[in-house]
Amino acid sequence: MKSTIIECPVTKAMNIIGGKWKIPIIFNLAEQTYRFGELKRKLPGITQQMLSKQLKELEDHNMVSRKVYAEVPPKVEYTLTKTGTSAIPMIHAIASWSINELGTSEQHYL
Repeated sequence: MKSTIIECPVTKAMNIIGGKWKIPIIFNLAEQTYRFGELKRKLPGITQQMLSKQLKELEDHNMVSRKVYAEVPPKVEYTLTKTGTSAIPMIHAIASWSINELGTSEQHYL
C-alpha cells in the first residue's frame, strides 16, 4: 500500500520564512532595496556566509529578487518580490498573536 504525504500549507510557509534571519531580512527589504553590504550592516551578528545562504534560499522561493549590474566593482541589489511583499501582513499577524497570546514583548518586534 502506497502512502501519500499531503503537504501542510503552514509548514510549507514556515519552511520558507522560518529561521533566525529570514524574517529580519524580509522586514529590512520591505523598507527599501539594499546592496549586500548595506543589508549585512542592518543585521548585526549575521555572517557573510549566512546572509548569502539566506538570500539565496529566499531568491529560490521567489521571495527576493537579485539584480546584478554590469559594473566594476560588481553591484548587486536585493529587493522583495511581489510574493515577498505579500508575506508582510502574515508576519505582522504572527507577531500580533505572539504579543497578545504569548506575552512576547513588543520591544523586540522588528
